Amino acid sequence: MKRRLVALVSGRVQGVGYRAFAQRKARELGLTGYAENLPDGRVEVVAEGEEEDLKLFLTFLKRGPRLAEVEAVDVTWSEPVGMKGFHVY
Repeated sequence: MKRRLVALVSGRVQGVGYRAFAQRKARELGLTGYAENLPDGRVEVVAEGEEEDLKLFLTFLKRGPRLAEVEAVDVTWSEPVGMKGFHVY
């Protein structure tokens, strides 16, 4: 079943390649969406795809790339809206 995941990732996640990491993992899993730095230091990741793929993606988001220090991931699930590609902003 297709779903939409919105993850707000906090910790040391800006300036460490977190968005590129999220994009690479999303593309590997065939997900669509985006990753964007927020003014408060968090990264917002929105992804759409099969629920099982999104759950696996979430495990990657909780770990992050080598230089990141993920402290928390707040997740919201909803219905997909039909996003195309996976972008970094």
